[in-house]
Amino acid sequence: MTVPTALLLQEGVHVFGVKLAGFSPLTGRKLLVTLGFVAALLVASYLLRFLLRVVLRDAAQGRAAFWSRQAVKVLTAVVLVVGLVSIWFDDPGRIATAAGLITAGIAVALQRVITSFAAFLIILRGRVYTVGDRITMAGVRGDVVAVGFMQTTVMEMGEPPSVQEGAEPAVWVQARQYTGRLVRMTNDKIFDSPVYNYTREFPYLWEEIHLPIRYQDDRAKVEQILLDAARKHTQRFLAPATEALGELRKRYTLPEEVTLEPAVYWRLTDNWLELNLRFIVPERGIRGIKDAMSRDILAALDAAKIGLASATYDIVGFPPIRIEDARR
Repeated sequence: MTVPTALLLQEGVHVFGVKLAGFSPLTGRKLLVTLGFVAALLVASYLLRFLLRVVLRDAAQGRAAFWSRQAVKVLTAVVLVVGLVSIWFDDPGRIATAAGLITAGIAVALQRVITSFAAFLIILRGRVYTVGDRITMAGVRGDVVAVGFMQTTVMEMGEPPSVQEGAEPAVWVQARQYTGRLVRMTNDKIFDSPVYNYTREFPYLWEEIHLPIRYQDDRAKVEQILLDAARKHTQRFLAPATEALGELRKRYTLPEEVTLEPAVYWRLTDNWLELNLRFIVPERGIRGIKDAMSRDILAALDAAKIGLASATYDIVGFPPIRIEDARR
Protein backbone atom coordinates (compact mmCIF):
# COMPACT_ATOMS: atom_id res chain seq x y z
CA MET A 1 0.00 0.00 0.00
CA THR A 2 1.47 3.39 -0.98
CA VAL A 3 1.96 6.22 1.51
CA PRO A 4 -0.73 8.54 0.03
CA THR A 5 -3.23 5.68 0.14
CA ALA A 6 -2.39 4.94 3.78
CA LEU A 7 -2.80 8.61 4.67
CA LEU A 8 -6.21 8.72 2.98
CA LEU A 9 -7.30 5.68 4.96
CA GLN A 10 -6.11 7.20 8.24
CA GLU A 11 -7.85 10.52 7.61
CA GLY A 12 -11.34 9.10 7.72
CA VAL A 13 -14.52 11.02 7.17
CA HIS A 14 -16.17 13.05 9.94
CA VAL A 15 -19.86 13.97 10.12
CA PHE A 16 -20.73 16.47 12.90
CA GLY A 17 -17.46 15.62 14.55
CA VAL A 18 -18.10 11.88 14.49
CA LYS A 19 -15.67 9.74 12.55
CA LEU A 20 -17.45 7.24 10.29
CA ALA A 21 -15.93 3.81 10.82
CA GLY A 22 -14.68 2.13 7.66
CA PHE A 23 -15.26 5.19 5.50
CA SER A 24 -12.48 7.37 4.14
CA PRO A 25 -11.86 9.71 1.22
CA LEU A 26 -10.35 6.75 -0.64
CA THR A 27 -13.47 4.67 -0.02
CA GLY A 28 -15.60 7.55 -1.27
CA ARG A 29 -13.55 7.81 -4.44
CA LYS A 30 -13.85 4.07 -5.04
CA LEU A 31 -17.59 4.31 -4.50
CA LEU A 32 -17.89 7.10 -7.07
CA VAL A 33 -15.75 5.17 -9.55
CA THR A 34 -17.91 2.08 -8.94
CA LEU A 35 -21.13 3.99 -9.61
CA GLY A 36 -19.67 5.46 -12.80
CA PHE A 37 -18.36 2.08 -13.91
CA VAL A 38 -21.71 0.33 -13.31
CA ALA A 39 -23.64 3.08 -15.10
CA ALA A 40 -21.29 2.98 -18.11
CA LEU A 41 -21.54 -0.83 -18.22
CA LEU A 42 -25.34 -0.75 -18.16
CA VAL A 43 -25.42 1.82 -20.97
CA ALA A 44 -22.99 -0.28 -23.05
CA SER A 45 -25.08 -3.41 -22.41
CA TYR A 46 -28.27 -1.63 -23.49
CA LEU A 47 -26.62 -0.33 -26.66
CA LEU A 48 -25.37 -3.83 -27.53
CA ARG A 49 -28.84 -5.34 -27.07
CA PHE A 50 -30.37 -2.55 -29.15
CA LEU A 51 -27.84 -3.19 -31.91
CA LEU A 52 -28.66 -6.90 -31.84
CA ARG A 53 -32.38 -6.19 -32.18
CA VAL A 54 -31.64 -4.07 -35.27
CA VAL A 55 -29.31 -6.62 -36.88
CA LEU A 56 -31.36 -9.72 -35.99
CA ARG A 57 -34.82 -8.32 -36.52
CA ASP A 58 -35.93 -11.19 -38.78
CA ALA A 59 -38.37 -13.51 -37.00
CA ALA A 60 -36.58 -16.53 -38.49
CA GLN A 61 -33.50 -15.56 -36.51
CA GLY A 62 -35.29 -15.70 -33.13
CA ARG A 63 -33.00 -18.38 -31.73
CA ALA A 64 -29.86 -16.50 -32.79
CA ALA A 65 -31.24 -13.30 -31.27
CA PHE A 66 -32.00 -15.05 -27.98
CA TRP A 67 -28.55 -16.54 -27.60
CA SER A 68 -26.94 -13.25 -28.64
CA ARG A 69 -28.79 -11.54 -25.80
CA GLN A 70 -27.65 -14.29 -23.46
CA ALA A 71 -24.04 -13.75 -24.56
CA VAL A 72 -24.37 -10.01 -23.82
CA LYS A 73 -25.71 -10.81 -20.34
CA VAL A 74 -22.86 -13.21 -19.60
CA LEU A 75 -20.27 -10.74 -20.90
CA THR A 76 -21.80 -7.94 -18.82
CA ALA A 77 -21.70 -10.08 -15.68
CA VAL A 78 -18.06 -11.06 -16.24
CA VAL A 79 -16.95 -7.47 -16.90
CA LEU A 80 -18.90 -6.29 -13.82
CA VAL A 81 -17.22 -8.82 -11.52
CA VAL A 82 -13.75 -8.14 -12.91
CA GLY A 83 -14.25 -4.39 -12.71
CA LEU A 84 -15.53 -4.41 -9.13
CA VAL A 85 -12.67 -6.64 -7.99
CA SER A 86 -10.15 -4.36 -9.71
CA ILE A 87 -11.60 -1.23 -8.07
CA TRP A 88 -12.00 -2.48 -4.53
CA PHE A 89 -9.19 -5.01 -4.17
CA ASP A 90 -5.93 -3.49 -5.35
CA ASP A 91 -3.86 -5.71 -3.04
CA PRO A 92 -3.45 -9.31 -4.37
CA GLY A 93 -3.31 -10.67 -0.82
CA ARG A 94 -6.62 -9.07 0.06
CA ILE A 95 -8.14 -10.40 -3.15
CA ALA A 96 -7.16 -13.98 -2.31
CA THR A 97 -8.49 -13.71 1.26
CA ALA A 98 -11.75 -12.08 0.21
CA ALA A 99 -12.24 -14.56 -2.64
CA GLY A 100 -11.76 -17.50 -0.28
CA LEU A 101 -14.26 -16.19 2.26
CA ILE A 102 -16.83 -15.22 -0.37
CA THR A 103 -16.51 -18.56 -2.16
CA ALA A 104 -16.97 -20.52 1.05
CA GLY A 105 -20.03 -18.49 2.02
CA ILE A 106 -21.60 -18.76 -1.41
CA ALA A 107 -20.98 -22.51 -1.61
CA VAL A 108 -22.95 -23.06 1.60
CA ALA A 109 -25.72 -20.47 1.25
CA LEU A 110 -26.33 -20.60 -2.50
CA GLN A 111 -25.75 -24.25 -3.36
CA ARG A 112 -28.95 -24.55 -5.42
CA VAL A 113 -28.22 -21.30 -7.27
CA ILE A 114 -24.68 -22.40 -8.12
CA THR A 115 -25.96 -25.77 -9.35
CA SER A 116 -28.55 -24.02 -11.55
CA PHE A 117 -25.90 -21.73 -13.02
CA ALA A 118 -23.61 -24.71 -13.67
CA ALA A 119 -26.52 -26.38 -15.45
CA PHE A 120 -27.01 -23.21 -17.50
CA LEU A 121 -23.41 -23.44 -18.71
CA ILE A 122 -24.03 -27.05 -19.79
CA ILE A 123 -27.26 -26.08 -21.55
CA LEU A 124 -25.40 -23.21 -23.21
CA ARG A 125 -23.32 -25.72 -25.13
CA GLY A 126 -26.53 -26.77 -26.90
CA ARG A 127 -26.23 -30.49 -26.22
CA VAL A 128 -29.22 -30.75 -23.88
CA TYR A 129 -31.81 -28.34 -25.30
CA THR A 130 -32.11 -24.82 -26.63
CA VAL A 131 -34.82 -22.27 -27.30
CA GLY A 132 -37.46 -23.70 -29.63
CA ASP A 133 -36.88 -27.35 -28.66
CA ARG A 134 -39.81 -29.48 -27.51
CA ILE A 135 -38.89 -31.29 -24.30
CA THR A 136 -40.23 -33.15 -21.30
CA MET A 137 -38.35 -32.45 -18.08
CA ALA A 138 -39.36 -32.93 -14.45
CA GLY A 139 -42.85 -33.96 -15.56
CA VAL A 140 -43.41 -30.86 -17.71
CA ARG A 141 -43.90 -31.19 -21.48
CA GLY A 142 -43.71 -28.22 -23.84
CA ASP A 143 -41.63 -25.88 -25.99
CA VAL A 144 -38.64 -24.07 -24.51
CA VAL A 145 -39.29 -20.33 -24.88
CA ALA A 146 -36.48 -18.93 -22.68
CA VAL A 147 -33.33 -20.12 -20.92
CA GLY A 148 -31.98 -17.92 -18.13
CA PHE A 149 -29.05 -18.16 -15.74
CA MET A 150 -31.19 -19.93 -13.15
CA GLN A 151 -34.46 -20.98 -14.82
CA THR A 152 -35.86 -22.47 -18.01
CA THR A 153 -39.29 -21.32 -19.20
CA VAL A 154 -41.52 -23.78 -21.07
CA MET A 155 -44.84 -23.21 -22.84
CA GLU A 156 -46.78 -26.19 -21.51
CA MET A 157 -48.53 -28.72 -23.74
CA GLY A 158 -51.28 -31.22 -23.09
CA GLU A 159 -50.84 -34.98 -23.13
CA PRO A 160 -52.73 -37.95 -24.60
CA PRO A 161 -55.28 -39.51 -22.22
CA SER A 162 -53.10 -42.60 -21.71
CA VAL A 163 -50.27 -40.39 -20.43
CA GLN A 164 -52.49 -38.15 -18.30
CA GLU A 165 -53.49 -40.91 -15.89
CA GLY A 166 -52.26 -39.88 -12.46
CA ALA A 167 -50.30 -36.95 -13.88
CA GLU A 168 -49.61 -33.99 -11.59
CA PRO A 169 -50.61 -31.27 -12.15
CA ALA A 170 -53.74 -32.17 -14.10
CA VAL A 171 -53.80 -31.15 -17.78
CA TRP A 172 -57.12 -30.62 -19.54
CA VAL A 173 -55.80 -30.60 -23.14
CA GLN A 174 -55.74 -34.20 -24.39
CA ALA A 175 -53.12 -33.79 -27.13
CA ARG A 176 -49.72 -32.26 -27.78
CA GLN A 177 -51.05 -28.71 -28.06
CA TYR A 178 -50.49 -25.66 -25.86
CA THR A 179 -52.44 -25.27 -22.62
CA GLY A 180 -51.50 -21.59 -22.33
CA ARG A 181 -49.52 -22.01 -19.10
CA LEU A 182 -45.89 -20.93 -18.83
CA VAL A 183 -43.89 -23.19 -16.53
CA ARG A 184 -40.57 -22.09 -15.01
CA MET A 185 -38.13 -24.73 -13.79
CA THR A 186 -34.69 -24.34 -12.24
CA ASN A 187 -31.94 -25.42 -14.60
CA ASP A 188 -30.55 -27.94 -12.11
CA LYS A 189 -33.41 -30.29 -13.04
CA ILE A 190 -31.16 -31.64 -15.81
CA PHE A 191 -29.08 -33.30 -13.05
CA ASP A 192 -32.08 -34.80 -11.23
CA SER A 193 -34.40 -36.07 -13.99
CA PRO A 194 -34.20 -37.30 -17.59
CA VAL A 195 -34.61 -34.72 -20.35
CA TYR A 196 -36.69 -35.98 -23.28
CA ASN A 197 -35.92 -33.90 -26.36
CA TYR A 198 -38.38 -34.41 -29.23
CA THR A 199 -36.79 -32.09 -31.79
CA ARG A 200 -33.08 -31.67 -31.12
CA GLU A 201 -31.53 -34.40 -33.27
CA PHE A 202 -34.47 -36.27 -34.80
CA PRO A 203 -37.58 -34.07 -35.08
CA TYR A 204 -39.91 -36.96 -35.97
CA LEU A 205 -41.96 -39.44 -33.97
CA TRP A 206 -43.50 -42.82 -34.68
CA GLU A 207 -47.22 -42.53 -34.00
CA GLU A 208 -49.89 -45.22 -33.82
CA ILE A 209 -53.63 -45.55 -34.38
CA HIS A 210 -55.34 -48.56 -32.77
CA LEU A 211 -58.44 -49.92 -34.47
CA PRO A 212 -60.56 -52.83 -33.10
CA ILE A 213 -62.57 -54.82 -35.66
CA ARG A 214 -64.70 -57.94 -35.45
CA TYR A 215 -63.15 -61.25 -36.41
CA GLN A 216 -65.79 -61.88 -39.08
CA ASP A 217 -65.01 -58.61 -40.94
CA ASP A 218 -62.72 -58.31 -43.95
CA ARG A 219 -59.39 -57.92 -42.15
CA ALA A 220 -57.29 -57.47 -45.30
CA LYS A 221 -59.61 -54.69 -46.48
CA VAL A 222 -59.28 -52.83 -43.17
CA GLU A 223 -55.50 -53.16 -43.26
CA GLN A 224 -55.40 -51.70 -46.76
CA ILE A 225 -57.63 -48.79 -45.68
CA LEU A 226 -55.24 -48.00 -42.83
CA LEU A 227 -52.15 -48.13 -45.06
CA ASP A 228 -53.79 -45.95 -47.73
CA ALA A 229 -54.67 -43.28 -45.15
CA ALA A 230 -51.17 -43.33 -43.69
CA ARG A 231 -49.46 -43.05 -47.08
CA LYS A 232 -51.77 -40.24 -48.17
CA HIS A 233 -51.01 -38.05 -45.16
CA THR A 234 -47.39 -38.99 -44.30
CA GLN A 235 -45.74 -39.69 -47.65
CA ARG A 236 -44.33 -36.15 -47.83
CA PHE A 237 -42.44 -36.67 -44.56
CA LEU A 238 -40.55 -39.82 -45.62
CA ALA A 239 -37.75 -38.10 -47.59
CA PRO A 240 -36.76 -35.54 -44.90
CA ALA A 241 -37.23 -38.15 -42.15
CA THR A 242 -34.95 -40.58 -44.02
CA GLU A 243 -32.29 -37.87 -44.26
CA ALA A 244 -32.63 -37.05 -40.55
CA LEU A 245 -32.39 -40.75 -39.69
CA GLY A 246 -29.20 -41.00 -41.72
CA GLU A 247 -27.67 -38.13 -39.74
CA LEU A 248 -28.76 -39.82 -36.53
CA ARG A 249 -27.04 -43.06 -37.56
CA LYS A 250 -23.76 -41.14 -37.93
CA ARG A 251 -23.91 -40.17 -34.26
CA TYR A 252 -25.50 -43.21 -32.66
CA THR A 253 -25.65 -46.97 -33.23
CA LEU A 254 -29.15 -47.83 -34.42
CA PRO A 255 -30.48 -51.25 -35.47
CA GLU A 256 -30.89 -51.76 -39.19
CA GLU A 257 -34.55 -52.79 -38.90
CA VAL A 258 -35.63 -49.22 -38.14
CA THR A 259 -38.13 -48.40 -40.88
CA LEU A 260 -40.07 -45.27 -41.74
CA GLU A 261 -42.68 -46.87 -44.01
CA PRO A 262 -46.24 -47.20 -42.61
CA ALA A 263 -47.02 -50.66 -41.27
CA VAL A 264 -49.98 -52.46 -39.69
CA TYR A 265 -49.57 -54.96 -36.85
CA TRP A 266 -52.25 -57.37 -35.64
CA ARG A 267 -53.03 -58.24 -32.03
CA LEU A 268 -55.48 -60.95 -30.95
CA THR A 269 -57.82 -60.24 -28.03
CA ASP A 270 -60.79 -62.05 -26.46
CA ASN A 271 -63.33 -59.69 -28.04
CA TRP A 272 -61.88 -58.40 -31.32
CA LEU A 273 -58.87 -58.17 -33.61
CA GLU A 274 -56.85 -55.02 -32.89
CA LEU A 275 -55.04 -53.50 -35.87
CA ASN A 276 -52.22 -51.10 -34.93
CA LEU A 277 -51.17 -48.64 -37.64
CA ARG A 278 -47.62 -47.32 -37.16
CA PHE A 279 -46.35 -44.31 -39.16
CA ILE A 280 -43.81 -41.47 -39.03
CA VAL A 281 -44.82 -37.83 -38.45
CA PRO A 282 -43.02 -34.60 -37.55
CA GLU A 283 -43.16 -33.66 -33.88
CA ARG A 284 -45.34 -30.62 -34.55
CA GLY A 285 -48.85 -30.84 -36.00
CA ILE A 286 -49.54 -34.45 -35.04
CA ARG A 287 -53.09 -33.85 -33.87
CA GLY A 288 -54.13 -32.36 -37.21
CA ILE A 289 -52.55 -35.24 -39.14
CA LYS A 290 -54.23 -37.90 -37.02
CA ASP A 291 -57.55 -36.06 -37.28
CA ALA A 292 -57.38 -36.06 -41.11
CA MET A 293 -56.37 -39.73 -41.16
CA SER A 294 -59.18 -40.70 -38.79
CA ARG A 295 -61.77 -38.98 -40.99
CA ASP A 296 -60.51 -40.80 -44.10
CA ILE A 297 -60.39 -44.15 -42.31
CA LEU A 298 -63.92 -43.79 -40.96
CA ALA A 299 -65.30 -42.78 -44.38
CA ALA A 300 -63.62 -45.78 -46.04
CA LEU A 301 -64.95 -48.16 -43.37
CA ASP A 302 -68.46 -46.81 -43.85
CA ALA A 303 -68.17 -47.27 -47.61
CA ALA A 304 -67.03 -50.88 -47.08
CA LYS A 305 -69.85 -51.43 -44.53
CA ILE A 306 -67.35 -52.41 -41.84
CA GLY A 307 -67.97 -51.27 -38.27
CA LEU A 308 -65.70 -50.95 -35.27
CA ALA A 309 -65.84 -53.61 -32.60
CA SER A 310 -67.01 -52.74 -29.11
CA ALA A 311 -67.38 -54.51 -25.80
CA THR A 312 -70.88 -56.00 -26.13
CA TYR A 313 -72.55 -59.15 -24.88
CA ASP A 314 -74.61 -61.56 -27.01
CA ILE A 315 -77.41 -63.37 -25.25
CA VAL A 316 -77.48 -66.76 -26.95
CA GLY A 317 -80.23 -68.49 -24.96
CA PHE A 318 -82.88 -68.19 -22.27
CA PRO A 319 -83.92 -70.71 -19.62
CA PRO A 320 -87.54 -72.00 -19.85
CA ILE A 321 -90.02 -69.33 -18.71
CA ARG A 322 -93.40 -70.28 -17.18
CA ILE A 323 -96.15 -67.65 -16.99
CA GLU A 324 -99.10 -68.23 -14.68
CA ASP A 325 -102.33 -66.26 -14.40
CA ALA A 326 -102.64 -65.01 -10.83
CA ARG A 327 -106.44 -64.86 -11.13
CA ARG A 328 -106.74 -68.62 -11.19
